[in-house]
Amino acid sequence: MLMNAVSHPPLGHWLARIIASWWHGDSVLPAWLGLTPDGFEALLARHFPGLRLPEPPRLQRSPDPTRGMERDSLIELFLMHATLESPDDLWLARILADGSMGDDHLWQDLGLWSREDVSGLLRHGFAALANRNTRDMKWKKFFYKQLCEAEHLHLCQAPSCAICRDYDHCFGPET
Repeated sequence: MLMNAVSHPPLGHWLARIIASWWHGDSVLPAWLGLTPDGFEALLARHFPGLRLPEPPRLQRSPDPTRGMERDSLIELFLMHATLESPDDLWLARILADGSMGDDHLWQDLGLWSREDVSGLLRHGFAALANRNTRDMKWKKFFYKQLCEAEHLHLCQAPSCAICRDYDHCFGPET
């Protein structure tokens, strides 16, 4: 239903995947994808005009209130590199920041279908930031490395990585 209503591809296709996964509880995104209810409705109206979604299930995740400053820093990082110059910039920055709070790979936490999906989304909406990832570092690790470098810190690790089943793969030598 969402894919058939997309008005701005390719961004709308990625958003359709994110929304569908969130609606089914297959992402870490909080209520309304971390947007306000009005912001969520505006996103739907822009990318899926005329589409009315059924009410999402009541069991929605809540953002961790202790990580508000971290979320805000990620949003700021994304907005500094925003490409789209539209309301999409802020919506995507918030969605990506909330997805970065999850315990799995970013594409999984967002409810996307592959790492290529999140890479395409980042190249589309935050090209300057995505282009800085010249060593194909895992996205969350890369974002947190960017935040640490901005603070002139030399040791930095993405959150939740120690519990990830791919820890050794992500934190092994970069090739």
